[in-house]
Amino acid sequence: MDEALIRSLTPNVLAILVRRGADFAAAEDAVQEALVEAVRHSSTGQPRDLKGWLVTVAWRKFLDAARADAARRRREGLVEEEPAPGPAPAVDDTLQLYFLCAHPSLTPSSAVALTLRAVGGLTTRQIARAYLVPEATMAQRISRAKRTVSKVRFDRPGDVATVLRVLYLVFNEGYSGDVDLAAEAIRLTRQLAARVDHPEVAGLLALMLLHHARRAARTAPDGSLVPLAEQDRGRWDTSAIAEGVAILQAALARDRLGEFQAQAAIAALHADAPTAGETDWVQIVEWYDELTRLTDSPVVRLNRAVAVGEADGPRAGLAELAELDASLPRYTAVAAYLHERDGDSARAARLYAEAAQKAANLAEREHLMRQAGRLNAGRRG
Repeated sequence: MDEALIRSLTPNVLAILVRRGADFAAAEDAVQEALVEAVRHSSTGQPRDLKGWLVTVAWRKFLDAARADAARRRREGLVEEEPAPGPAPAVDDTLQLYFLCAHPSLTPSSAVALTLRAVGGLTTRQIARAYLVPEATMAQRISRAKRTVSKVRFDRPGDVATVLRVLYLVFNEGYSGDVDLAAEAIRLTRQLAARVDHPEVAGLLALMLLHHARRAARTAPDGSLVPLAEQDRGRWDTSAIAEGVAILQAALARDRLGEFQAQAAIAALHADAPTAGETDWVQIVEWYDELTRLTDSPVVRLNRAVAVGEADGPRAGLAELAELDASLPRYTAVAAYLHERDGDSARAARLYAEAAQKAANLAEREHLMRQAGRLNAGRRG
């Protein structure tokens, strides 16, 4: 069986069952059972109409469950109306699944898990491994999410912005376990872009491609982080950069600027610079101004302070930083970097060590400790 094809068909099969009248939770269980059947029969070859085969098997699994469960007697009418096996309908309801899985009543973590399960076609075990939680914990999370959305009307208009936020959360998880969530987020966003004509969908896809293009250069052979300025740009994926820039330019030409387009524009400027020293920081600051106007986010203002420090000097960056809340994530690390650039190595070393204690993960902590050690060694030498 073509695993990639099966995963791409999974959301459409699920959507067909829901449109026929199955509630989301029961339909999703039936589709998962159909996928198990597909694996069991893989040795006999792939059906000519794989989608139709999956729909037929999943529908029968759903009806079997309906017959076996006395509490579901209200669905007995569906048993008499079983459609004859045949080609699946051409209607594609995948987009509605995106909206359903990103329903505002769900927490972000539940929306992400449900999207990966229902739209991405991942198993509960794969999702649990990706998020480094026990499989039982993830199963409960997904089960609660399915119950929450089971009563939501399938044809209810969805919010594209919420869907994009969920996909962005998936992408930012990167790689862990046996699932590459960054690559999965790109796949799902491509799928969404093919179904909805929206400049911010294109902006998010461009942003993902531009960030993902630098992935190979982000870590050294020993696993340590490599800052953007020190990365080997020859290891960047130029085809992904070219695609991301082309998608971004088409989105910007529509003159409906959104935050993901603005973020992608900043990433494109980094990608366009042959060397770190040739980065157009003045233009990056201008894009951060646009992003601040769109989001008014403290994190955006923090990143803008770094850009100002590069464009106008570290003193200017520190002045911008002084206007922000010192409890912001990465505030201390930014302060350390700007003080180092301003020549205050002793203060920078102390701040790097302090930032390391606040780091969100081990790789970042070790990187900041190395920065502190480098400065301390330089002062002693």
